[in-house]
Amino acid sequence: MKIAIGNDHTALEMKNEMKKFLEEKGYEVIDYGTNSTESCDYPVYGEKVGNAVANGEADLGLAICGTVGISLACNKVKGIRCCVCSEPYTAKLSRMHNDSNVLAFGARVIGVEMAKMITEEWLNAEYEGGRHQRRVDQVMDIERRNQNAL
Repeated sequence: MKIAIGNDHTALEMKNEMKKFLEEKGYEVIDYGTNSTESCDYPVYGEKVGNAVANGEADLGLAICGTVGISLACNKVKGIRCCVCSEPYTAKLSRMHNDSNVLAFGARVIGVEMAKMITEEWLNAEYEGGRHQRRVDQVMDIERRNQNAL
């Protein structure tokens, strides 16, 4: 499985730790983030992760910034369902019920060990479909209806 990872300057250290964590678990990690601590703009990297997942270059995505901003950029990419999670339970249910395809968290909000727990729960969870599919379809329909909105 390929996982796209992206980050801004505030999350460089966490990105590097998460990349190592994922690779040790056997995932192929495609790095779309900055490798500098010099101030940069999180939307650039959120869009890169979103596009990689939406275009099939990666199966799932991980987006990390200081708090939540990178998730907003990810969710502007058609087909992306990015959830910001600060604890494992929400991450697990975001996959099981919402079919999230990008996970985001803030390096200023949680520590690396919590990020690992959240990511592991998210990756181990599977979308349940069934009664949840109607709601996921509704979310994606909102996206389609508003695709060309000004």
